[in-house]
Amino acid sequence: MINKLIEKIRKTNAPIVVGLDPMLNYIPEHIKEKAFQEYGETLEGAAEAVWQYNKGIVDAVYDLIPAVKPQIAMYEQFGIPGLQAYKKTIDYCKEKDLVVIGDIKRGDIGSTSAAYAVGHLGKVQVGSRKWAGFDEDFATVNPYLGSDGVKPFIEVCKEENKGLFILVKTSNPSSGEFQDRIIEGRPLYEWVGEKVAQWGEEHMGKEYSYIGAVVGATYPEMGKILRKIMPKTFILVPGYGAQGGKGADLVHFFNEDGLGAIVNSSRGIIAAYKQEAYASFGELNYADASRKAVEDMIADISGALENR
Repeated sequence: MINKLIEKIRKTNAPIVVGLDPMLNYIPEHIKEKAFQEYGETLEGAAEAVWQYNKGIVDAVYDLIPAVKPQIAMYEQFGIPGLQAYKKTIDYCKEKDLVVIGDIKRGDIGSTSAAYAVGHLGKVQVGSRKWAGFDEDFATVNPYLGSDGVKPFIEVCKEENKGLFILVKTSNPSSGEFQDRIIEGRPLYEWVGEKVAQWGEEHMGKEYSYIGAVVGATYPEMGKILRKIMPKTFILVPGYGAQGGKGADLVHFFNEDGLGAIVNSSRGIIAAYKQEAYASFGELNYADASRKAVEDMIADISGALENR
């Protein structure tokens, strides 16, 4: 799947991923009103609003981008109906030939880790048949429990030709409480990055490993170091836009071939119509505002890469 992701990045010239992280207060009133008329102010009504909102955004931007990244927590908050909306979103994005990165941040061991891996990336045995559960193309994984938590995912990825993005240095302000701790003369995130590169050697695509890393856009200097530690690792870069990252901060995440990173923006795109720069689109044209935000993000990152 890393080969497909790279192929689509080259085709679109857009090393970006749209984070489909819906909150009810992002969703325009006309979408919520229609959903609530049909299902009431219920979990089912909220899930329907989320699904219709996502569909509008995907329809507006799928031709510009290689991938989407739905964050499962935003769906889980609406219970089983929310998870059904999550699955409908995944299936619809795959119909549009988008690569789907399931932002699930799982981290456990043994049979539990294997069950997470099977449920999201693999197939579960039911009697004489096998069924895909959520069926994302990539998943995010928390490596805090060590190899015991990651290797079950890698095994499923090998079976299914799918991939991972493993948390190395996250974009949130308090990430340094643990990730920046010095261990034997080096910060913890460097040790984790080194381990990710080792895991990746076991599962290589044509140019890059199927085992990627998550490194926040808000820490460009650390990104420069980690790029050297993980030369064949694709880096998923959160923190663009709403969290303060911008194109000029991101050049160090990319290799000289212009590849090696994919940058995520979530509310900066899906709730673009709420921003002053795109307010003229209005609620009814929220998806058009999202498309313009994607175009502006592509231009920002492309310009930064050209001028580095």
